[in-house]
Amino acid sequence: MISDRWRPAANFCVRWFLGFAWVVPALAANRFDVREHGATGDGLVSATVALQAAIDACALAGGGQVLFPPGRYLSGTIHLRSGVTLHLEAGATLVGTTNLTEYRQPAVPDCMPDAKWGKWHRGLIVGENLEDVGITGLGVIDGNKVFDPTGEERMRGPHTIIFVNCRRFTLRDVTIVDSANYAVFFQVSDDVEFRNVKFVGGWDGIHWRGAPDRWCDNVKILGCQFYTGDDAIAGRYWNNTVIQDCLINSSCNGIRLIVPATRLTIANNLFRGPGEQPHRTSGEKRRTNMLSGIILQPGAWDATRGLLDDVFIANNVMQHVASPVTLWIKPGNTVGKVTISGLEATGVYRAAFSAESWADEPITNVVLRGVRAEFTGGGTAWTNSTVRGPGVDARPLLAWGFYARNVQSLTLEDVRFSLATDDLRPVIYADGLERLHLDGFKFPRVEGVTQPLLINNVGKLIQTP
Repeated sequence: MISDRWRPAANFCVRWFLGFAWVVPALAANRFDVREHGATGDGLVSATVALQAAIDACALAGGGQVLFPPGRYLSGTIHLRSGVTLHLEAGATLVGTTNLTEYRQPAVPDCMPDAKWGKWHRGLIVGENLEDVGITGLGVIDGNKVFDPTGEERMRGPHTIIFVNCRRFTLRDVTIVDSANYAVFFQVSDDVEFRNVKFVGGWDGIHWRGAPDRWCDNVKILGCQFYTGDDAIAGRYWNNTVIQDCLINSSCNGIRLIVPATRLTIANNLFRGPGEQPHRTSGEKRRTNMLSGIILQPGAWDATRGLLDDVFIANNVMQHVASPVTLWIKPGNTVGKVTISGLEATGVYRAAFSAESWADEPITNVVLRGVRAEFTGGGTAWTNSTVRGPGVDARPLLAWGFYARNVQSLTLEDVRFSLATDDLRPVIYADGLERLHLDGFKFPRVEGVTQPLLINNVGKLIQTP
């Protein structure tokens, strides 16, 4: 179990980040049963027109709840309206049709680099320019693995839920299964909450994107469960995000940030590999091994700009991941402070922790405090000190425990690394640091390793027992 000594500080920070709040639209004001608008719930006849009629009637009445009683509702795209909450009762399933002509897409702002991607933005549930919208209940939304041979990777179909330029959008208690692309994809939207939502199968679970001049503000992901084939949580340009109390199981990365973010808290989550749902685009073998628990990689996918700062990763547990936390930046990006506190990781099978700047500017400040990590080991000594630049996923490194490149200040306080099998690489490789502080850093001594701490171009080294 994680030591309680780190929880007061973590809880204080989480409470501070959770200072913002919003509510689901009032459910009892108006209620519209989809059956009263022609939906049979037999799962055979398309209910698209009936469902849309119920949503539009609810919006016209000033908002309220659209009720899905138990049954299977086959549908193409339905468009949400402001002030409307879809409520799926236990036993109700909204199923995406396999008829691709029945799907539509929202208008994507020109500020988004992917605005030109056209039909890639199609979705089963679409919202644009909305406020006070919700999807709740114990029912299921089934993306139905809709196959599109003309889609991305010659197989991906519509997203299950997509919304653009919305405020106060809440998903609560529902289960989303077999998405044909992302389960939830949203852009340039604020005040979004996911609470107790379960994601099974498909590609990304929750993926959201801001733009360089229009970040997404105030997103909370609380108590959710992810069993995804691709990244569980991913995206770009986030401000004030909390990911807390979630179970994250993936056949790709747990959390992948591909451009800058500020005020990001990741607390009290369990990252567990291998993935229970296969990676659908990895060939016939369908990869299931989990990659990084958390990978922060501004500039890895395309050129970006901006600051990654005020990142707090607290009291998380990781099992059988390729790397626990990977951090790197490329030109155009900078990093302020990243703190990793109270992390416990076992079965780390591919890569060390890393903090790497491949830009002109160094990473400012990285702190590991109260970290326990067990690596599978088995690595052999490198014949040279050349480290290739990062690609898009964590790769083996010259050190088995921590690799640092171009960092102003790196602190490892009360950190203990262990090995399941001896490893002939150094435990730490540090290159181009202004300050390295090792305070109570413990690691196993391996026979044949004469330099467990390999340090180059470090201005100041502080070691305390």
